[in-house]
Amino acid sequence: MMNDLEKIKLNIVDSVVRNAPIIGLRNPMIGAGADKHQWIYPEEYFWTDSFWTGELWLAYMVTGKQELKNMARMRNAHLQKILNTPLWLNHDLGFEFSLSAVADYKLTGNLKARELGLRAAEALRSRYNWNGEYIVAWTAGAEDKAHAESVQGKIIIDCMQNLPLLLWAYEETNIESFKQVAIGQAETSLKYLVRDDFSTYHTFDFDPVTNKPLRGCTHQGYSDESCWSRGQGWAIHGFAQVAMMTGDPRYAELSEKLTEYMLDKITDDMVPIWDYLLPEHETQFKDTSAGSLTSAGLYILSEYFSKRGQKDKAEYYQIIATQMLLALHQNYDLTQQEGAQGLLSNSASSVPHSIQRNLPNLANAMLPYGDYYYFEATLRSIGHTKFFW
Repeated sequence: MMNDLEKIKLNIVDSVVRNAPIIGLRNPMIGAGADKHQWIYPEEYFWTDSFWTGELWLAYMVTGKQELKNMARMRNAHLQKILNTPLWLNHDLGFEFSLSAVADYKLTGNLKARELGLRAAEALRSRYNWNGEYIVAWTAGAEDKAHAESVQGKIIIDCMQNLPLLLWAYEETNIESFKQVAIGQAETSLKYLVRDDFSTYHTFDFDPVTNKPLRGCTHQGYSDESCWSRGQGWAIHGFAQVAMMTGDPRYAELSEKLTEYMLDKITDDMVPIWDYLLPEHETQFKDTSAGSLTSAGLYILSEYFSKRGQKDKAEYYQIIATQMLLALHQNYDLTQQEGAQGLLSNSASSVPHSIQRNLPNLANAMLPYGDYYYFEATLRSIGHTKFFW
C-alpha cells in the first residue's frame, strides 16, 4: 500500500514540475472542460488564486527544488495587490494566504512572507461582525444592488477552511482577537450551518441590521435543504483542523459526525456525487474535489486521534481516507495523461450555475482546489503532518 501511495506522490510531483513552465505566473481557475485538461485563468483575480501556489510549495517541501520555491514567490506581487484592492478582500483570504505567504514562512522562515500573512489575517479579522459573531463572507460592490443586499449578513461553510489563518496569526502574535474571531466563526457555523442530522447548509443569512438568524440556503448545492458534498467536505476538514489547532475535542467529535453522515450517503465507489441528496433523475455528476478535500480532512482526524492515543479511531479514519484517495487515483487521476495540466478530472465547480449559464465546464472539469487537496491528502497518507494550515 505504501508503495502505491508513494507512486501517487511521485506522479503528482512530476506533473507539477512538468506544468510549472506552462502555467507560468498565471493562476488556474477552472479546467476548460470534461475532456479538455487545460486551465482557464482569471483576467485579474479569483478566489482560487493560491491553490496552484500551494501545490508549488508542497512540491518544494518534498523535493527542495529551488525553481519551485522561486515560482511560488513570484506571486508575491499579486498577493500585495490583493491586500491593496478592497473589493478583492473577502473570507477567502485564508485560502489565498495560508497556501502562499504562510507556506513560505513556515518552510523558509521568510519574514516578508510572515508580514504578508499577518496583514491578510488582519484583513480577515476586520470582516468579523462582533455582535452577530460571524465573518461576512462576500464583499458588496457598488454596481449590483441586489447582490449587495444579499451578502451583508451571509456566512458560508467554506469559511471553516479560512480560520487556520487567524489561528496561525494568534500563535505568531499572541493577539487574542485573532483566536476570538476564529472560534466565534466556528461556533456560529456549528450552530447555524450544521443541521441536526449533521448535514450542512452551504450558506446562512442573518439580518444585517439586527443580526437575527434568518435562513439556511445554498449557492452551489441542489436545493436549500440538500447537502452539497463539497460543503460537507469543507466542514469535515475545517472542524478537524480547528480541533487540531485548538485541542478542543468538540470540534473533532463534530467532524466525526459530519463524516458519518457522508459515509451514509456516499456511493459505493467512494467518490462523492456533487450533492449527497441529489434526486436519481438528475445527472449524477461526480465531484472529485469534494473527494480529495474530504480525504485530506479524514487524515487530519486520524492524526488528531493518533496524538491522543486513540488508536482504533485513528486507524478507522485512516482507512476511509485512503479508500477515498485510492478511488480518486484509480478512476480520475490525470498525472500520466499526456498534455493534462491538472491532477484530477471530474470536479463539479457549480452544477446549478452550469445549467443557468450553459457552461458545461462548471459541472465537469479540473479544479485547482481539487488538485491541491489531492496532493495534500497524498502527502498525509504517507505520514507528512506539517502543512500550511
